[in-house]
Amino acid sequence: MKKVLVINGPNLNMLGKRPKEHYGSLTLDEINQAILKENKDYFSIEFFQSNCEGEIITKLQEAMEYAGILINPASYTHTSIGIRDALEMCTGIKLEIHLSKVDEREDFRKVNLVRDVCNKTYSGKQVESYLEALRYLKKIL
Repeated sequence: MKKVLVINGPNLNMLGKRPKEHYGSLTLDEINQAILKENKDYFSIEFFQSNCEGEIITKLQEAMEYAGILINPASYTHTSIGIRDALEMCTGIKLEIHLSKVDEREDFRKVNLVRDVCNKTYSGKQVESYLEALRYLKKIL
């Protein structure tokens, strides 16, 4: 069974308490459950969330050979060259995920350091962003 890693960055552990117009009302656990339901045991899925940049980088280094990575780097999208460099080394399909329409928000969110090392981006559809990315992985793997 092919391995897929779902990484969520800073403050995503606080979903359900964050502004619902951007992030929806689901908690991170509820999003993870929706991913598992959509997966239907097609992939072996591992979930990881951290508020710490170095922990995310270490996790990516441990997952270099995974078939797919769904990553919502959250605010690190705009600031982390380290996460970008770790993603670049990963050999599987890398999909950038965002709950909100980051490109249409504040100016500082328009800087995206990870997009060019990811195969595709899914954003602006809250939990559906994750589910569409998983469907894409199922289709191409």
